[in-house]
Amino acid sequence: MQYANEVYAFIRRHFRHFNAAALVDAAEGYRSFMADGGMMFLAMAGAMSTAELGISLAEMIRRDKIHGISCTGANLEEDLYNLVAHNYYERVPHYRYLTPQDEQALLERHLNRVTDTCIPEEEAIRRIEEAVLEAWQTADRNGERYFPHEFFYQIIRSGVLEQYYQIDPRDSWLVAAAEKNLPLFVPGWEDSTNGNIFAAHVMKGDIKNVHTVRTGIEYMVELANWYRQTAARRPIGFFQIGGGIAGDFPICVVPMLRQDMELRDTPLWAYFCQISDSTTSYGSYSGAVPNEKITWEKLGIDTPKYIIESDATIVAPLIFAAVLAD
Repeated sequence: MQYANEVYAFIRRHFRHFNAAALVDAAEGYRSFMADGGMMFLAMAGAMSTAELGISLAEMIRRDKIHGISCTGANLEEDLYNLVAHNYYERVPHYRYLTPQDEQALLERHLNRVTDTCIPEEEAIRRIEEAVLEAWQTADRNGERYFPHEFFYQIIRSGVLEQYYQIDPRDSWLVAAAEKNLPLFVPGWEDSTNGNIFAAHVMKGDIKNVHTVRTGIEYMVELANWYRQTAARRPIGFFQIGGGIAGDFPICVVPMLRQDMELRDTPLWAYFCQISDSTTSYGSYSGAVPNEKITWEKLGIDTPKYIIESDATIVAPLIFAAVLAD
């Protein structure tokens, strides 16, 4: 893609010091890692789907630059919200100056604010609820169980949502993931809008078996099996956006396998990059410098390590463009 080549040339020309230089180093490391046969795992926290990271991430998935993803339940569902309700979103660029009364007015209009962007409840949340509830209930009646992302894959592949698409589906990372059947892992899915909705339908009796949606421990077992099988063939890198459970959960699969399962031949993560705005000195897990992960047997002494202390909504698309460049 021409734009990717132009962006790559721009950052190599202008990004020379501090976090800008770290961005270039991480991108060059990513490119080299892939050229040498590596595979990349993405951990995605924050509100990246509402930030429309799918515009660049979907192409990364289609071009086989991302081979697995761990994300929050919010990122999983908010990509679909944007897909079916984009035209109903409202941007609030002056969000810093909103009064409590302004926020109440947004609530009364059924607009859920994420920083400068409001997600419309009826057109986004309830529209997806209608589709996914049918999938949940079908599985429930049939005694079947699926992971949260598998239900979303089902409704994407069924075509039931296509009549509502309001963006080019090529800009949806979840559509790209469904097309590739990309391995997804969604730790703590219960802490999401759809997780709350599922719990409500269980409590109302609409769903009989609370285990119809598979759990986080099952996700860890699935991730462990995927990692063992995949790392036996090719080294796997770890590209982390933000912190929290989306990153902490999957990176721990390596010490779990090596120490708790006593599978000492399990390879360490072979590349590591984090885009972070967390402060290490506050005792933050998310802001821990990469070398700390050596002590937890996640990374090795010689693992390429990068940390970019900046805004992921700016940094991630630039790195993705550099990786996609010819």
